[in-house]
Amino acid sequence: MIESIAIVGATGAVGRLIRQLLEDREFPCKKITFLASKRSVGTPITFRGEEHKVQLLSPDAFNDIDLAIGSTPDDVAEEFCPWAVQRNCVVVDESGFWRMDPKVPLVVPEINPEAALAHQGIISSPNCSTTQMVLAMKPLHDAGKIRRVIVSTYQATSGAGVQGQADLIDGSRAFLDQQDYDYQAFAHPIAFNLIPQIGSHKEQGYTSEEMKMVYETQKIFGDGSIKVCPTCVRVPVENCHSESILVETEKKITVEEARKLFAATQGIQVIDDLSQGEYPMPSTCSDDDRTFIGRIREDLSCENGLAFWCVSDNLRKGAATNAIQIAELLVRSQAAT
Repeated sequence: MIESIAIVGATGAVGRLIRQLLEDREFPCKKITFLASKRSVGTPITFRGEEHKVQLLSPDAFNDIDLAIGSTPDDVAEEFCPWAVQRNCVVVDESGFWRMDPKVPLVVPEINPEAALAHQGIISSPNCSTTQMVLAMKPLHDAGKIRRVIVSTYQATSGAGVQGQADLIDGSRAFLDQQDYDYQAFAHPIAFNLIPQIGSHKEQGYTSEEMKMVYETQKIFGDGSIKVCPTCVRVPVENCHSESILVETEKKITVEEARKLFAATQGIQVIDDLSQGEYPMPSTCSDDDRTFIGRIREDLSCENGLAFWCVSDNLRKGAATNAIQIAELLVRSQAAT
């Protein structure tokens, strides 16, 4: 049974949201432990009306812990996940380190919940830009089998953490005041600008962020035949990633059929009335666990193509919410046995 849980990286932006959502969703646990690096040890955290102190992330911190949810850099996840597994603690990991490990399931509960139940101690949650895209792809893939995806992302600065947010706000203020600003999270100014690179140079001119979308999509669907051509762009938006997605299916799906498929899918909300100026936007989709879809239309260049616009809160469904949904899946599975 899952009675004790730990939040690893508890003082980070996603870690703070994880503990908020655990309260909001009334996640069942008798004991909770908050873990972080040495500089955060002793930080007070209030959870369900009780004050806790952040403890040091160490191997022995996972003694008597049943489940850990981690939101840490890759190098930290590489180290701590084996510590937890060796002590019979299951880890739901937000980092990118374990995602493509063949022994580690990569899970979006609305798509491949069965994969989570076959874990060997670690379950990985996908990259935020991948998560909203595959959720939108799911009903179309089931109905018509997707052969190809062309996606351009418009990714918010919150995806670069607290410092990314500061760079947007403080950099914009400095720009308007005609002052210099020393950007920390980005290699170029983000204020009043677009940066068509997220991540490092990877292969064939694609970045690491773009290749995550390729490989993670194929792994989640268990279908290496799905072709994905991504372009990832950082934009001066505080929160919510947006994506322009074009899919080509083997079987034609009309706009009307697609709209019904999206509307019937758990976790998706359709907002699509171009004549009334109604479509998803970051300013209206933040602080929501759903993935929003609009601008649904036929691709004019491809017989079996559909184009649409997709917006999702990258800190929630793209990170914290998906991890908690995986944890809830494990709880339900244990309760059913």
